Amino acid sequence: MKYYEIVFNIPENTPFTYSADDTTKGFSAEIGKRADVKFGARKMTGYIVSESDELPKNCPVSAEKIKPILNVPDEEPLLTSEMLDVAKWVSKYYLCSLGEAIACMLPSGKREANSLGFSFIEDAETFRKKSLSREQEAAVSGILQSDGFHYLYGKTGSGKTEVFLSAAEKLLEKQKGIIYLVPEIALTSQVVKAVVQRFGQTVAVLHSGLTPSQRLSEWKRILSKEARIVIGARSAIFAPVPELGMIIIDEEHDSSYKSGSTPRYHARQVAMYRALKNKIPLVMGSATPSVEAWHLMNQGKIKKHVLTQRLAGGAMPEIRAVNLSLHKKMQGCLSGELEKEIRATLEAKRQTILFLNRRGFTHFFRCNMCGYEQVCKNCSVPLTYHKSENRLRCHYCGWSIEPLAQCPECGSLDIGYVGFGTEYIESEVKAKFPSAKVLRIDTDSMTKKGELQEKLDSFRRGEYDILLGTQMVAKGLNFPSLRLVGVVNADTGLHLPDFRAAEKTFSLITQVAGRAGRFFPDGLVIVQSFSPEREPILRACENNIDLFYKEELEMRKVLLFPPFSRLVRLVFRSSDEEIAEKTAEEAAKALQNQGFEILGPAECPLFKLSTNYRFQLILRGANIARMQEAARRLLSTFRAPAKVYIEIDVDPVSLL
Repeated sequence: MKYYEIVFNIPENTPFTYSADDTTKGFSAEIGKRADVKFGARKMTGYIVSESDELPKNCPVSAEKIKPILNVPDEEPLLTSEMLDVAKWVSKYYLCSLGEAIACMLPSGKREANSLGFSFIEDAETFRKKSLSREQEAAVSGILQSDGFHYLYGKTGSGKTEVFLSAAEKLLEKQKGIIYLVPEIALTSQVVKAVVQRFGQTVAVLHSGLTPSQRLSEWKRILSKEARIVIGARSAIFAPVPELGMIIIDEEHDSSYKSGSTPRYHARQVAMYRALKNKIPLVMGSATPSVEAWHLMNQGKIKKHVLTQRLAGGAMPEIRAVNLSLHKKMQGCLSGELEKEIRATLEAKRQTILFLNRRGFTHFFRCNMCGYEQVCKNCSVPLTYHKSENRLRCHYCGWSIEPLAQCPECGSLDIGYVGFGTEYIESEVKAKFPSAKVLRIDTDSMTKKGELQEKLDSFRRGEYDILLGTQMVAKGLNFPSLRLVGVVNADTGLHLPDFRAAEKTFSLITQVAGRAGRFFPDGLVIVQSFSPEREPILRACENNIDLFYKEELEMRKVLLFPPFSRLVRLVFRSSDEEIAEKTAEEAAKALQNQGFEILGPAECPLFKLSTNYRFQLILRGANIARMQEAARRLLSTFRAPAKVYIEIDVDPVSLL
């Protein structure tokens, strides 16, 4: 008889002991395999994390009370010893149970599907191997010469993908495996196609469209070395690639690399851990690096490789800002200048993208005379107008005031609350350009699986003249006939109560602008804004990336936000508002005087979600381990009411 410690996808840190007599059953239990067992009254699948010939010393029950393993569905372990080590690190770093960490890593399929093949819409010629420029050659050799962290920094269209593929090719020749992360498969299909086209069936593509059994098949192909390059979104960082030689993170700045549910891991952080453990290069790339990555490049902790040229014969587009404050008589949301350029583009039989960062808070206070915006006295974050309670509120510290009757800066009575969305724009565009074929892409207009890809392909083929979209259209997409990009309102993202608002606004404008002028030197970008003098918008329009990061880092240093501090966020949610608030206050008392600052408790910016009220505490300090330990202690000793659920987010990307 052998004893096995098994963990489950539940928030419970201690493993459960089960037994198996391998000789009598038709299965073989071992570490890294899944096991079907009786857990209380129900049948559950867990993960075997240790085995022994004797009952574990910490087991709370005697040997005769140990339940047997019912079945082991896996012939070979799905979890390698390296990946079990990664799971233990994820559990410790992100404050979740080992079972929750393993569950987010492993495929859940019970039987394999047929192995997946790949097919194309497009001509294979598009993705043939290209000869490298001098800069690209230098980047490839620099990456392959040393392990550690590398950054491929270059404007949109400067050939980052080709550098990644060339470096991968050289490592494949040495029998090494590669993990290639992209933000979202649907939005980076061109990169996926380029990888598959170049490397064929040695590629495994992991994406959300796979069934559990297909995912299991891909996992087995990776374990057996049939697939040597794994390309996928966030969770592909957990691929069990044998003899891993390099990890690539394309569009490193993208917030979709951070998981929104337990465990709230960041793929970049996991990639750094795996790269250091395996002594291999981690190569990140973007035209707009995250502020943290830029800071580490400045400090020499990440090696920077720069690409300066656009390779498809295009040039960086001209970027013009339109100040909406000066367009008082504007009907609708398109300025005269943007309307005129759309007409010119239609006449030239070329295409236009109109972009609106519609998500988030559309209603923020603004003086139409001097541009004054009401910000919090403690946090220098714009206050958000709450119509229901008729108050302006800060979502960091909870400070609030009554709405202003006049501008405190210039005394003007010409004040208001600004905002609009994509459906509104669609009706305006159709009314102003009745003969244009208009396509809208946002989450509301997507209903069927694969619909996003179909729509993007039809726009690329020239079947539509104008594409309206949210940030879905900002990612690495190439449209050969595109001339004009219009950012309808660059301000919306700026008014999110989040210290990353400026970074995200700058990055989005730069990324969207990067769609234009890729193949022709006449690309034009028009950025509409009520505050074109605000740094993120001004610097994006000037294409002055260095100055933006310099100013943003100075601001972060003053406000003590990352990268000059570390954060841990605790969210208390409950259907009972009073209990949620009281629990957050008690937790704040329990966390006092432990060598870090506590911001809050305050209402979360998205205060009520799915009938739950949400309050947050932000722990801020220089020592992340100290805050993790305090949060871990709180979770194990603090008795929260049954009605309250506590979420913990280490290194949060968003504070909404």
